[in-house]
Amino acid sequence: DEFNYSGLPDASKWSFEVHTPGWVNHEWQNYTDRRLENARVENGRLILEARRDWYNGYEISSARLASNNKADFTYGRFESRIKLPAGRGVWPAFWMLPTDWSYGGWPDSGEIDIMEHVGYDPGMIYGSAHTRDRNHTKGTQFTRGYADGSVESSFHNYAVEWFPDHIDYYFDSNKYATYKNDYQGYGTWPFDKRFYMILNLAIGGDWGAAQGVDMNIFPARMEVDYVRVF
Repeated sequence: DEFNYSGLPDASKWSFEVHTPGWVNHEWQNYTDRRLENARVENGRLILEARRDWYNGYEISSARLASNNKADFTYGRFESRIKLPAGRGVWPAFWMLPTDWSYGGWPDSGEIDIMEHVGYDPGMIYGSAHTRDRNHTKGTQFTRGYADGSVESSFHNYAVEWFPDHIDYYFDSNKYATYKNDYQGYGTWPFDKRFYMILNLAIGGDWGAAQGVDMNIFPARMEVDYVRVF
C-alpha cells in the first residue's frame, strides 16, 4: 500500500482489529473501528493516532490494522517506511502473526516483530522472533536492538527478509540481526506457514508503561509512508 489516496485505509488491504483496553499486554488503549481520528490516509501517508479523548467511555483511543486474509505470505521481504511517535508510554509496532495458527495458539505458531519501539527509550528500535521455545514469557525470545536517535523525527525503513532457513532484520540498509532455523522443529522454527502484517500504536502496557506514561503526549502519531512486500 503506497497510501496514495485519502480517507480510511483501503479495506481491500487492511482490517481494523477492534479491542478494549487490556486485551493484550495490559495495554491502555481502546482500538477503534474505522474511525478517522485514529486511522486515516492523508498527504500520501497512513496516520495512526492515539488520542486522549474518552471515546466510547475509554480514556485513550488508537488503531490497529491487520492484513490477514487480504495479504498473507510465506517468505519474502516485508518493508515499511515509518516515522515513530515520541513520548513516554507509546509502543508502536510493525509486525507479523500467523494466518492459520497451524501449530497452535500463541506463541506456538510464531510471531515476527519487524519493528517495535517504546517511547521511554527514544533512540532504540527492536526486532524479535517468538516461538514456543523462544518467547518473552520464558525470557528466551530472540530480540535485537538498533540505536538511532532520529527514529521519532525522521522516516526510516524497517524490514525483514524471511527465507526458509533464516530471517534477516534491517534498519534502512543496515542488517542488524539474523534469526536462524536450527531445524529442531516448530518449537524454534514455526516460520514455514503464511503470515500477515500488523501496524498498531499501543499506549502503556507491560513494556510501553515500564517507566510510566506521560499523559501530555497526546495526540501521538505514527506516520507510515508505505508498506511493501517483495
